[in-house]
Amino acid sequence: MIIFPAVDILDGKCVRLMQGRYDKVTSYNADPLDAAKRWQDEGAEFLHVVDLNGAADGEPKNLSSLSRIVENMNIPIQFGGGIRGLESLERVLGLGVKRAVLGTSIINSPDFVSEVLPKYGDSLAAGLDSRGGKVAIEGWTEDTEKEVVEVAKDLDAGGISAIIFTDIDVDGTQHGINYNAIRSLASEVVTPVIASGGVATIDDIHRLKEIESSGVSGVIIGRALYEGSLLLPRALEVANS
Repeated sequence: MIIFPAVDILDGKCVRLMQGRYDKVTSYNADPLDAAKRWQDEGAEFLHVVDLNGAADGEPKNLSSLSRIVENMNIPIQFGGGIRGLESLERVLGLGVKRAVLGTSIINSPDFVSEVLPKYGDSLAAGLDSRGGKVAIEGWTEDTEKEVVEVAKDLDAGGISAIIFTDIDVDGTQHGINYNAIRSLASEVVTPVIASGGVATIDDIHRLKEIESSGVSGVIIGRALYEGSLLLPRALEVANS
């Protein structure tokens, strides 16, 4: 199971949001590259980078920060935030990103997603962000009536490499993962599921490890790492056991 330390970028700084709210921002590091280097030095094998400005505005806004991270890291980068069309997708992949995350476009631009999956499917992940079981889009600022599980099933046969399931209701709260929702989603699809939102302690990693065989291939961890309630080397130890 892969541990993805998260580096969320807002206005060029490394931050974390509470439940996706842009008015509840905690800034951890002025330079996202410093945060990225820290997690690499502590053993991370994959990094999850999010452009929060891009997610809200509809196009990547922090590509200079992303470029610096890619150029200075020796581990692969997973990146999302504002990728809504072919131009932005190819620009991001052209920087050397290993996997690009599509979110809003899955709901609002299904033709675009159908167009890029045959060519780029191995380099794409679907970001399904859940609020009360329904998909939220536009940087989590807009709710839809689309059920997360149904959207995931539609993507299952398309060749996308992973589904990133984020429970917005617990994201950034350190109240623990939504174990039942993650397990339920993983059991409904063949595509590997990456869990995100609410990770608090090593117990969450143990619980996810127990359902790895059900299709949970990884977990994204943010605030718990930055605030020290979970140590990355310990999380990696459990994930690789």
